[in-house]
Amino acid sequence: MELRFGVLGPLLVWRGSTEVRLGSAKNRQVLGLLLLHANHYVDREQIIDCAWGERPPRSAVNLVQKYVGDVRRSLGPSSGVIDTVGAGYQLNISPEQLDSARFAADVVQARESRNGGDFAAARSSLTGAMALWRGPAFSGIDTPAADTERTRLDEYRLGAIEDLAELDLLMGQHGLAVAELTRVVTAHPFRERARELLMIGLYRGGRPADALVVYQDVRRLLAEELGASPGQGLQRVHGQVLRADPALDLVTAVREPRMRSLYRLPPDIADFTGREQTRRTVLDLARARRVTVIVGAPGTGKSTLAIRVAHELRESYPDGQLYVDLAGTSDTPRTPARVLAEMLRALGVNDAVMPDGMDERAGLYRARLAGRRVLVLLDDAADARQVRPLLPPSGDCAVVVTSRRWLTDLEGAQHVELDVLSPADARMLLAGIVGAERAEQEPETSDAIVRLCGHLPLAIRIAGAKLASRGAWTLGVLRGRLEDESQRLRELCVGDLDVRASFELSVRLLPEPAARAFRLLGLLGAETLPGWVLGPLIDEPDAEDMLDALVDANLLRLVETDAVGQPRYRLHDLLRAHATREAVEQYPIEERRAAVERVLAGWLAVAEQARALCPPGLFRHTPGNSPRRPAGYVVTDAISWFDAERGTLLQAMSLAAQWEFDTLAWELALAAVPYYDHRSLYQDWRRSHEIALAAARTAGNGHGVAALLQGLGQVHIYLDEMDDARTALDESLDLYRGLGDQRGEALALAGVATVERVLGHDNLALKHGYAALELASRVDLPHLRAQLLAATGLFQFESTGEDTGPRIEDGLRRARQLGDRHREAVILRYLSSFRQANRDYAAALRCLTLALTVFSEIADERCAAYTEQRIGGVYAELDDHLRARAALQRAAGVFHGNGDRKNEADCLERLGELERRHGTPATAREHLDNAARLRKAIAPKA
Repeated sequence: MELRFGVLGPLLVWRGSTEVRLGSAKNRQVLGLLLLHANHYVDREQIIDCAWGERPPRSAVNLVQKYVGDVRRSLGPSSGVIDTVGAGYQLNISPEQLDSARFAADVVQARESRNGGDFAAARSSLTGAMALWRGPAFSGIDTPAADTERTRLDEYRLGAIEDLAELDLLMGQHGLAVAELTRVVTAHPFRERARELLMIGLYRGGRPADALVVYQDVRRLLAEELGASPGQGLQRVHGQVLRADPALDLVTAVREPRMRSLYRLPPDIADFTGREQTRRTVLDLARARRVTVIVGAPGTGKSTLAIRVAHELRESYPDGQLYVDLAGTSDTPRTPARVLAEMLRALGVNDAVMPDGMDERAGLYRARLAGRRVLVLLDDAADARQVRPLLPPSGDCAVVVTSRRWLTDLEGAQHVELDVLSPADARMLLAGIVGAERAEQEPETSDAIVRLCGHLPLAIRIAGAKLASRGAWTLGVLRGRLEDESQRLRELCVGDLDVRASFELSVRLLPEPAARAFRLLGLLGAETLPGWVLGPLIDEPDAEDMLDALVDANLLRLVETDAVGQPRYRLHDLLRAHATREAVEQYPIEERRAAVERVLAGWLAVAEQARALCPPGLFRHTPGNSPRRPAGYVVTDAISWFDAERGTLLQAMSLAAQWEFDTLAWELALAAVPYYDHRSLYQDWRRSHEIALAAARTAGNGHGVAALLQGLGQVHIYLDEMDDARTALDESLDLYRGLGDQRGEALALAGVATVERVLGHDNLALKHGYAALELASRVDLPHLRAQLLAATGLFQFESTGEDTGPRIEDGLRRARQLGDRHREAVILRYLSSFRQANRDYAAALRCLTLALTVFSEIADERCAAYTEQRIGGVYAELDDHLRARAALQRAAGVFHGNGDRKNEADCLERLGELERRHGTPATAREHLDNAARLRKAIAPKA
């Protein structure tokens, strides 16, 4: 039979119903200590201290071994409950074997039954629990741990006695309750809950005067002994007794709620606008009895939508609708215990029998809602912990929660996210407030106002209310005020509606490190950002927690995951303005400047990492002295990464210029050049360099100016703007020579040589080409050297007819040794021109086919088009009309898309000549006219 142990009084052990004899008092002390630490290790020294105190005998260790052995024999050799562990022992038993654990379980069961409304079962459990007590717990065990456990268990026992008395009051047994409570109050005069219950029992038993005496006694006792006053509970009951409050009457206390009083929603929103799909989603979820959390940034209209939906659901929940403002965004969100008390009062439970603890209130709340169809609307929740105790039992009730935070740890909840309004719904909301006729008179201005409000419902409501109260204003007046971003948030305030105040509530609830991150994010502009930016911004190697905090608080929106797998984030325009304002107000300019510099240094490090993965390029300048900061992000696909960050990089360059980080601006611009070159993004290339050039010129940064002018010269060459190219390259060349930077000088000279060749100045082209080649050899620019060897070889051949084939082939060999496939393909194109001029058409086409294969494999569309143009030229010379036309048409289409008007004109002229030669004069004329139009457009201005 299983052993049972009793510690709620003198130590006893039973096997079945038979008491086990333990022998000497020392045996009982040893077992008592092991029970005190049941299922935990007890050191031998602890047993010695318990048995003999400070003066143990010399043989104490042996005696402990003897006493443990005696206890083992008493419990039975097969019980195996005491294990020897090192220099100590461990008693292993289950909770069911120990009376103190059974007592605790019975009390918990009683409270669950009480909360469920089964008072009889609760009383039975408590009566059984109290029957386990035989005296003070752990009698005969005198150690500090035993004293602590005795006190804990005695407190638990007194609480159970009070629970039992409260049940007697609920069941109308006032006499039983008063008798037991009088005994408790006499023995424990400071127990206020016992006195509250005693006052209620005396009042219900027709003894209100005695109830008042109980209060006067405790008030005097507390003042004399502790210098304190009775607590709120006692004061409340005292007041109820004085005024003979019907709430103290038993019938009133237990009556059923009047369900017709449960329609407690705020008024519906008369001008509710849009959200049609989202509204239907919430309605469907609520009708399906799901816990629905409407989540969104401040001002997105979460409460407005929830209230509208709740009104529409009245027929679906005929037993009532409860609304509670949880004040989650206030300094002191409401506690679940306080909210439960409010909801229980609405459900007919009055304060006289209101449970004290949150768990007890939650149980009673669930019991009251069981079997009823009630909608519960919990507005402005702080977190899942606040909401969880307020959930009704599963079944016929539904819950709609609004929160600025994602409650991802709320089990079974379905989240519905609110974003800003669509442009059409935003216009409709504004028109509904200011009047449709007034809005229609200035439609473009209406659109501008809602755009400047960021399509945020709260902001549009404020703007509309301002206009509605100022009938003499045109919409243009408000538009003009809103267009000043520094004053925009100040304008979006009317009465008690204030966008800035709404934002501040959310920011104030953040941990300070996350609030700092939010404020600094406002400095980075309107582009979407990858998550790694936050680390350098706040100078932390790992900022994931901060990022999650901002997303959970709906202050930062997760917009998408880009093509390279980076989650991208964005601040709403008004939130960004608020964040920037707070950053300016709270952080000195040095701190803001350092944060921006860290981010830009991170961008430069990642951009240069991506550049290193691009095909080797010619434009590798002498680097500047900008800081580079490892960002913790690894680029694996350079072109895709640049595609994803195309707009963000331009924003970073603008930010660098704005904060006067001129070197960071030009180094960022140059880092993107291989990408711009590869994708033929001439406008981005030009824009990036113009942004950085303005900053470099202002700062007097000659190195940056020279590098940027060289890059702009190359863009002008691609766009057939040869005069502009020559101007930019000449200035770049002069600056590089003044700086003594021969690497930059070589790059500028190579560009000048290209311009001269396009302009037909062969001697100058050769002169500058050879000078660039010499410098490239001297300063170790092997890729440029390989290309210049082949290019000058071809120039020389075209100018003099000299056999420079070996020179071109030397350049090809060098490119292949470098593993530079792009350079190899370019030089193959040069070699094809040499072969074609020597009428070796087969060799020319082989070179071009190899080049086209390479350009296709590395996805260089522009260079592939140059190659197709050359192939078309070879086939035209061979009078292979069909092949020539196909190649030239493909090349012309690419040149047209890239804005390369010169080469497009060349292709069209060739096509016109082919069509004229092969009997299609109308098509020929169309091609030639288009070519002439393009030539005229790019002709140098007189």
